Amino acid sequence: MKKIRKAVLPVAGFGTRILPATKTIPKEMLPVVDRPALHYVIDEAKEAGIEHFIFVTGRNKGAIEDYFDRAYELEYSLREKGKTDIYDQLNNDTPRPGSMSFVRQQSAKGLGHAIWCAREIIGNEPFAILLPDVLIKSKKSCLSQMVDAYKKVGGNIIAVDAIPHDQVSKYGVINPKKREGDIIQMSGMVEKPSPAIAPSNLKITGRYILQPEIMNILENQVAGINNEVQLTDAMVRLMQNQKFHAYEYEGKDYDCGSKLGYFEAVLAYAKDHSEIGKQARSMIKRFSQ
Repeated sequence: MKKIRKAVLPVAGFGTRILPATKTIPKEMLPVVDRPALHYVIDEAKEAGIEHFIFVTGRNKGAIEDYFDRAYELEYSLREKGKTDIYDQLNNDTPRPGSMSFVRQQSAKGLGHAIWCAREIIGNEPFAILLPDVLIKSKKSCLSQMVDAYKKVGGNIIAVDAIPHDQVSKYGVINPKKREGDIIQMSGMVEKPSPAIAPSNLKITGRYILQPEIMNILENQVAGINNEVQLTDAMVRLMQNQKFHAYEYEGKDYDCGSKLGYFEAVLAYAKDHSEIGKQARSMIKRFSQ
């Protein structure tokens, strides 16, 4: 069983659900308290042992690459002004040279196509996928929990969490077959089913561990919903030959690709922030009255 060393982060989307904020700023770079949403996703992956990050980007996404680079003028200014705590934090957050790669998705052909664009860097290794507009707040990072599950069962793993049954038509859900604790053997996936026919209330939550054979399937995967190459369609095909498990993680997810989801994430992370948490909780309480 090979170690999960690499992660793909598809960041080429336009962020149309939160326009006009994303007209000139990548949605992944919108701040959640004091750092971009993407920063939290990278921290989650680092905790899980990810060593190489592959960003699938598009036009006007240069700010992402710049964010993870050195900022020499800023560092010099911080040193000159004696702001060593901020300087040290920036240095600690700077990735190791060669630990990040950036590839372009020239056309918006769907999530499956975006993942396929990373095929040469992934090679013949299992890898993680983290959708960066989904933040998952938990004591132990969601991907770390999934890696622990992967060490037990191998194969392919999808993160899921339970939602009210009357909301299943908004999401993709899994068809469970057999359950052992938080690990659930799957027999299928259904995209946005009506509550009357939904096989479960376990929604797919934007974190995956997949085997490299998915790339061969994505290479000739025909377009599906919205005339896009859908990752779900390719996973259904791979499921015919490989094991798939869902993992019901501990934590709370926030959809930062929507206005309300983004606002909720800001509140959730602000109230637990080590520096401003107490004041933030007081402020939230005042506004709720």
